[in-house]
Amino acid sequence: MNALLVYPQFPDTYWSFKHALKFLGKRAAQPPLGLMTVAALLPSHWQKKLVDTNVEQLRERDLKWADVVMLSGMQIQQKALAAIVARCRALGVRTVVGGPITSSVAAAELGVDHVVIGEAEELMAEVACALEAGTAKSVYKAEERPTMENSPLPDLSLIKMNRYSTMTVQYSRGCPFNCEFCDIIEIYGRRPRTKTTEQVLAELDQLKRAGWRDSVFIVDDNFIGNKVRAKVLLAALAKWRARSDGGFPLITEASLNLADDEELMQLMKDAGFKSVFLGIETPDEQGLKASNKLQNTRRSLLESVARIQSYGMQVMGGFILGFDTDREDIFDRMVEFITESGIPIAMVGLLQAMPGTQLFRRLRSEGRIVHNDAGDNTSVSLNFLPRMDAARLVEGYRSVLKRIYASGAYYERVKVYLNRTHPKPEKRTRVQHEERLLTRANMRALVMSIVRQGVFGRAQWSYWKFVVTAATRYRHCFGAAMTLAVMGYHLQVMTRKVARQRNVVLPGAVVSE
Repeated sequence: MNALLVYPQFPDTYWSFKHALKFLGKRAAQPPLGLMTVAALLPSHWQKKLVDTNVEQLRERDLKWADVVMLSGMQIQQKALAAIVARCRALGVRTVVGGPITSSVAAAELGVDHVVIGEAEELMAEVACALEAGTAKSVYKAEERPTMENSPLPDLSLIKMNRYSTMTVQYSRGCPFNCEFCDIIEIYGRRPRTKTTEQVLAELDQLKRAGWRDSVFIVDDNFIGNKVRAKVLLAALAKWRARSDGGFPLITEASLNLADDEELMQLMKDAGFKSVFLGIETPDEQGLKASNKLQNTRRSLLESVARIQSYGMQVMGGFILGFDTDREDIFDRMVEFITESGIPIAMVGLLQAMPGTQLFRRLRSEGRIVHNDAGDNTSVSLNFLPRMDAARLVEGYRSVLKRIYASGAYYERVKVYLNRTHPKPEKRTRVQHEERLLTRANMRALVMSIVRQGVFGRAQWSYWKFVVTAATRYRHCFGAAMTLAVMGYHLQVMTRKVARQRNVVLPGAVVSE
């Protein structure tokens, strides 16, 4: 059989970094790891192609070649997925859809021939056999969550690696915490399951053999969900890095309790972790308690962030506005926290009630769900009725974005971050020397940055002031400084986009610009 695996396009959001990636000559941040893994689970005698519509066009001849089109995606990709399904239906090509979207959108609503709900490792053999025989059911659902030891090496041969800025590896699934708004625990469970150390190292070896030398994102929703196993892996990663001429700069997501464990932070530093995303959500402890984000309570959030930064890791932060406990001062408190924390990349979004979550079920029982769709982190629409006046909430959200991504404020946070993670060394080490140097790709980005931000930008004075500071005070980490300058360009473009969004009408409320 000819299987065409298709990944729908993401909308332009803060997370896409689309406007910064152009500086590097890249088209997307990461490849579709889920489809690459599914491809490895399909029969070896099948012919396979993968089209990621984020980096290339889906051509008519690709669809006509296919006996079956297999799609995966998240709810944010639903519109793009629906458009691809419509093209397949017009040509009479069978469609199969899986991935997180099938856990939040009803099978009938997806409009495809076959739906796969749950993780693929123990389902794909049955699905493939039935597709070949022409007896495939309309819905397949995993009865149990599989062990990750059965997960194969992703098929790297199907992607165009040079179109991405970061490669991806998955180590674990699931998270031990119980945040009310989170869909991850609903999909993957609260008992973290992990690959073996040997599996992870095999994936890294595969990337190295393929010629990859840039960043690798460990895509776990909580890398330290099982701290004991994480430490074993980290020790092995440090040894692998030592014998692999430096290895890859690593990025991941974790919970804030990382700051409690000095051994764990040191192991991450030794293994080459340069950045970690933390779900901080809100500086208001009542909001954390109400949303069951208890792991962030009973601690100083600012001290926790600074402690992680002191181990050389950039902290990227996720923040949410719209909790029932939010009061009028939440917007100023959010800006103040982000400023003091030295978190350059602070992803602030309005709360969305994702279908399938505890939050969605509670709000539905209270009669506060407006519709099932959930927005993205640029949306000024709400799919539920908030306690705060909706117009005031959106107005405050926009004000937070404008303040934290104003050029001067952004560059000040970058300097706080650099001071904590890149203290000026008394003697230059090899790693510090490499951070000072610019690669060929970064040289291209630097030239484009000078043109777009320094010559034609809207905040030329702030930009040049920062560049001079980076070239003098932060010479030892000039590459890291300018990388964040380029990322800031994307964040500022997206903030202007949010400011231009039209009015949003909700039952009982009109949200105005």
